[in-house]
Amino acid sequence: MPDTAPDAHVHLALHPQHPSAVVATLTGTTLHTARAALASEGFRPVSDDTMLLVRIDHEEPYYANITANLLCDVSIPVDITDQLQEEIDTEWTWANHPMTWLDRDEIRLVSAEAQKIHDDIASGFLTIHQHAHDGHTTVAVGTYRHADSVHLHGENHLRVVSGSYDTPGEAIADFERLYGDAVRTGPAPATDTERQAAQALAVLSAATATRIAGAPMEPQAPAEWVPVYAAAPGDHEALLDKFLEEQGEWEKYRTWEDSTTVANHESLTLRMIFDHDAEGRETKWTFAAYETPVSDRLWHGTANASTPTAIVSALLDAVATENAWNSGLFPTAPETAIAEATSPLTDAKWRHTIDGRYITWEAPGPQEAGIQFDAFAAQKTGSSLPTWTIWGGHTVHQPAWALQLSANTPATLVQHIAFEMAEGQGTRPVQPAADGPALRSAQAPATVAASLPVEYRPGRNR
Repeated sequence: MPDTAPDAHVHLALHPQHPSAVVATLTGTTLHTARAALASEGFRPVSDDTMLLVRIDHEEPYYANITANLLCDVSIPVDITDQLQEEIDTEWTWANHPMTWLDRDEIRLVSAEAQKIHDDIASGFLTIHQHAHDGHTTVAVGTYRHADSVHLHGENHLRVVSGSYDTPGEAIADFERLYGDAVRTGPAPATDTERQAAQALAVLSAATATRIAGAPMEPQAPAEWVPVYAAAPGDHEALLDKFLEEQGEWEKYRTWEDSTTVANHESLTLRMIFDHDAEGRETKWTFAAYETPVSDRLWHGTANASTPTAIVSALLDAVATENAWNSGLFPTAPETAIAEATSPLTDAKWRHTIDGRYITWEAPGPQEAGIQFDAFAAQKTGSSLPTWTIWGGHTVHQPAWALQLSANTPATLVQHIAFEMAEGQGTRPVQPAADGPALRSAQAPATVAASLPVEYRPGRNR
């Protein structure tokens, strides 16, 4: 008889450490129907009231949504956290999938079969006798309990049964004939994906599951107002989410690798790639513009993970509201276009110097920040050298952060960023003061910025 007790309830949320795994927390006294529905889609019990879905194809949100519908069909209420719902609603792309002839549903079928093989091995239903590397991927031979022996080809979500045999001896002999000296006894070492899946199961506890949603935030350190180029990096993930939420003409895709999000403009002439794992000076954002969907790249840019979000936001605003394909280009470095792009710096009295091919504008006072124009790179439109380098901290050649733009970047877009550099403000954590006049003197400019009234925010109002 179906479990329709009103106290039966399922809460679905993302795993606190594993990027795509889903935790189901069950409450109530009669939960056998809920457990059965969860188990039918791959959830495994962790405790009496906690189950976990972890897959090697990172399709947990898709199957969690199917499970939620199954539970609703038997009148079991389901809560889904906002973060998990966003993953469910996000369309995935498999840009690097080797089976290019398959559509999205067919790819899922291949992944589902690979998941079954993985689960059969993990449960001991399929015993692996030997493995080898065929020069491209891992191959193996094994036997199902009370069933056929098989040859396996591939790893993770691409593993398939490549041959079937009546007896283990026949399968092993043919495997050794095919792979010779490369054959090794036993299963292959676990892949990174398999290790992550096993770790997700190992670290989860019932106590952890109950804290996934609504965990209290740690107290925030005191902050001070500083020029935007001296601000802390901020939350790049939140900036990406906000931009995509507000800009309906942009569509987000997630690649199979959890570390990357790709967003395309509906015109197919603007693209943005976001690296979720990038830190420090690693490239976090990559931008590219094209004159038509099939033309060569018009201009491109990058920003590293330590770039203040207000600077990246200025670029995003320009891409969203300005003409990113206009004619304010720099194939011959026209002086009028350069003057237009840097006019906010001139108005703010930034120091202007020329050193050979480089024209540089540096922030006034003791602050270390600037914008540099490379006249040589501006004339090499096919070069990887940046024409514009917007930077903060240390020097232009070894900055604390940098945003770089190629030749042909529109002058209005550069001007948008220059205005934020010249007028904007941001925050950073207050550094603990130490005794001694030298350190107190070094902190004096920041103290002046911190003393500004809250209502005073030079720069664009966001």
